[in-house]
Amino acid sequence: MSAAQRLFEMPGIPRIFPPVEAKEAKPSFEQALTKLETIVESMESGDVPLADLLAKFEEGNRLLRVCETRLKDAELKIEQLKKSKDGVTFVKFEPTAEA
Repeated sequence: MSAAQRLFEMPGIPRIFPPVEAKEAKPSFEQALTKLETIVESMESGDVPLADLLAKFEEGNRLLRVCETRLKDAELKIEQLKKSKDGVTFVKFEPTAEA
């Protein structure tokens, strides 16, 4: 165990930062859409308690953002392909970060 790990595990010293956890991979568009449809159907049924309804609403919003992002990425890719087909390829300028 490293010194930093021991520092965070010492009894009597409160943790300031939560442990770093691996980020969960975002679902594919199809997976997110299927899950979103399931959530909407369950919410529309009217059999969901309020606390669960709020949690489902939050999850639905997260999935909606995933779907919107995936669609926007696909739209940009299609635009790039159309431009390259016409013989002109434009690449978005992304400056390099120099310190």
